[in-house]
Amino acid sequence: MPKNKDLKSILIIGSGPIVIGQACEFDYSGTQALRSLREDGIETILINSNPATIMTDPSMADHVYLKPLTTKSIIEILKEHPQIDAVLPTMGGQTALNLCIEADEKGIWEDFKVKLIGVDINAINITEDREKFRELMEEIGVPMAPQATATSFLRGKEIAQDFGFPLVIRASYTLGGAGAGIVYKEEDFDEMLTRGLEISPIHEVMIDKAMMGWKEYELELLRDKNDNVVIICTIENMDPMGIHTGDSITVAPAMTLSDTTFQKMRDMAIKMMRSIGDFSGGCNVQFAVSPDDKEDIIAIEINPRVSRSSALASKATGYPIAKIASKLALGYTLDELDNQITKTTSALFEPTLDYVIVKIPRWNFDKFEGSDRTLGLQMKAVGEVMGIGRSFQEALHKATQSLEIKRNGLGADGKGYKDYDVIIDKLTHASWDRVFVIYDAIQLGIPLSRIHEITKIDMWFLKQYEELYYLEKEISTYKIDTINKEILLEAKQKGYGDRQIAFMLGCLESEVHKKREDLSINRVYKLVDTCAAEFEAQTPYYYSTFESEVERADGTKYVENESIVSDRKKIVVLGSGPNRIGQGIEFDYCCVHGVLAASEAGYETIMINCNPETVSTDFDVADKLYFEPVFWEHIYDIIKHEKPEGVIVQLGGQTALKLAEKLERYGIKIMGTSYKALDLAEDRGSFSQLLQENNIPYPEFGVAETADEALALADELDFPILVRPSYVLGGQGMKIVINKKELESTVVDLLRKIPNNKLLLDHYLDGAIEAEADAICDGEDVYIIGIMEHIEPCGIHSGDSNALLPPFTLGDLVLQQIKDHTRKIALALDTVGLINIQFAVKDDKVFIIEANPRASRTVPFIAKAYGEPYVNYATKVMLGDKKVKDFTFNPKLEGYAIKQPVFSFNKFPKVNKQLGPEMKSTGESILFIKDLKDDNFYDLYARRKMYLTK
Repeated sequence: MPKNKDLKSILIIGSGPIVIGQACEFDYSGTQALRSLREDGIETILINSNPATIMTDPSMADHVYLKPLTTKSIIEILKEHPQIDAVLPTMGGQTALNLCIEADEKGIWEDFKVKLIGVDINAINITEDREKFRELMEEIGVPMAPQATATSFLRGKEIAQDFGFPLVIRASYTLGGAGAGIVYKEEDFDEMLTRGLEISPIHEVMIDKAMMGWKEYELELLRDKNDNVVIICTIENMDPMGIHTGDSITVAPAMTLSDTTFQKMRDMAIKMMRSIGDFSGGCNVQFAVSPDDKEDIIAIEINPRVSRSSALASKATGYPIAKIASKLALGYTLDELDNQITKTTSALFEPTLDYVIVKIPRWNFDKFEGSDRTLGLQMKAVGEVMGIGRSFQEALHKATQSLEIKRNGLGADGKGYKDYDVIIDKLTHASWDRVFVIYDAIQLGIPLSRIHEITKIDMWFLKQYEELYYLEKEISTYKIDTINKEILLEAKQKGYGDRQIAFMLGCLESEVHKKREDLSINRVYKLVDTCAAEFEAQTPYYYSTFESEVERADGTKYVENESIVSDRKKIVVLGSGPNRIGQGIEFDYCCVHGVLAASEAGYETIMINCNPETVSTDFDVADKLYFEPVFWEHIYDIIKHEKPEGVIVQLGGQTALKLAEKLERYGIKIMGTSYKALDLAEDRGSFSQLLQENNIPYPEFGVAETADEALALADELDFPILVRPSYVLGGQGMKIVINKKELESTVVDLLRKIPNNKLLLDHYLDGAIEAEADAICDGEDVYIIGIMEHIEPCGIHSGDSNALLPPFTLGDLVLQQIKDHTRKIALALDTVGLINIQFAVKDDKVFIIEANPRASRTVPFIAKAYGEPYVNYATKVMLGDKKVKDFTFNPKLEGYAIKQPVFSFNKFPKVNKQLGPEMKSTGESILFIKDLKDDNFYDLYARRKMYLTK
């Protein structure tokens, strides 16, 4: 039992829907906390309104409340559970902390005699109130940038006059740097100041002298009740001050910090954590260091909670910060807890890394037309990837290969910029693709000193880039039959993909792969073990690298591979890579359930994913975790090493599906629905033929590969016409056009952005109602798990629509057509596992918009609404372990559940907020209503046509 015997029942506050600035890293932390508390026999009560995450799964807590994150909901839960002893608010990001403060101010915790653990209110108030924080730092002798608080427009102007430009404006109590920015000249100051004062819930801004070009670092700390403090990880931002850490490329361990300065920084961080309050738990501290020999240190801020970087630090070190922080909140001390990876040493230690990690953010600017794409103090990324390698260069390459933006790594793919002015502009105004642009600049011959002068990125990083460029130049002088083992091994050790090497040598990727095998240059797998292999690790968590052969005494050569293959039957689950709009945390939910179901069916489970924010990459979810890019070369090498029975691609969104063709071609078994069926559903011509044969109606359509073909088709189809590229997710590039001029410009634009794509042109059913169904099929029987009706009309992407489960206006005749069509299509496609079908209903006739024989965005929502583990069932069907008739379905839902999209438009103030066929929401929440008289439903229904854009 925990050291504090009084704690038997704990309320955890989740972080709500995914928004830019607060993504699934807090669901990962919250999930870990729940599991950690339950290990100690604690009753857990969770409040969180996000249906897409594994955190709100019924199996995660004793009581899960999918309610809005308001004090009203908190009171309802506390009345329902008078046994609650304490609340842990540090796992749900800023949302949970803000709600906790509000409940404290209203006296709710006091009224219900609920104790706050993991942090104290004073610590939150001190760190959020910039003025108090500043005073405290002065008191303990920690330097800060010149800084002052303004609660009025006039005071803000006075401060600016005193400090001079450039200045940093930050709004208090906001998330992901909302309302923050750098002001270089006086004329931009007024607008920024007004916006900051408006956006801050307490109408307060902090104005700092901008420390432009200083280097930025983050430290992750844990402290127990005996005041033991450990520093789990030091993260260095490759980008200097001026770019939000969530938008920065970050590296661990710190690369360019002298040992003396590092020791000073450690001491300051510990002093800061001890000064803000007497609590046990996690903390994140940010510092800036001057880029000269003096290495002056100033504190930026401290967050008394697990942060976005805690998830990254946990995955980077193998030290589960949230899990240990939860135990500390219960009263344990660090020396009493086990190191979760070795199981033989204590948690009172600081991890040592014998590898490097690089995190790169993932943006979705293409969804926000007209958005300002330069990076600054306000976070704009929607997800992130992490690469693990034996060197910075290898980790950097693996991270760029994980991004899924049609790049094969740094350079060597023919996609770099060649225009001097464009490159200089992108370096001057920090662009989202600067990680590639630096390479392009070096390739163009721009000197490192000039790149450093513009970007202020440390010379050490730029020299690493330069080395890569020199290696590319050298390799390009060879051909596939002349390249030697030494140089090929060096290229692989520095992270170059086979595709990139093929580009340099002017040959095929498969030829490079064969050459590597002939020269025995093979990937080996290393453990992430927290202690640089000083102690044996019990947790199988791997990354790949390449090593030179070592010669034994008897003359035989070998390379050490730490991933031992068992003789159990195995299943690989392909993860969904970085979060983005159109493919979010709901696919991670599906992957985790897939892993757990395969395990229940007796398989050894292997997870491949590169997203540090999610539960699927937790070290103890699958039997084996390969933290690797979801990129063909890496996957193929793992499959050759492990020899699984098959691979599950249905659960990882479009990321995993795109790899199905390669798996099929290489004779690797795809579990469940075959590649042929997956491809047929994507190929509009074949799919429509299938619908025709089954007498199922669909909107008139045609396929065009040029603007001329599209214009000729328009005469047959009638406007309005829906134009969309094939094989994309989240409605990327979809538009409704109403005349030939619009059609021509849309088609030309799409073919420029996505060359060689087939464009689908559908007659758009104006004014139709949209509905969708998800089902499980085993090839013989079909069980429809849910039918949803969208409140918004057809034409708004399903991910951006408010969807009601069950439908609210569809009559029996329409519902029967939906059921019949779903069954027919699922069987005709030979579906084994999940399928999602979207419908347009016009004049009581049901048309098919599209069918996806895979897990969809809505499956977790239906599972939460009905309280049924549908992904578990579907996975067992895919594996051939069970048939649909083996399950007893018992959905429970009183009234209706509404899936409500959540948008992050506040990060892009000047963007058109109208909705259309391309998805723009970043997350979703679930709302339960008893009947259609509910005010929430009435509001949504009244506004349903307002946003429709063509």
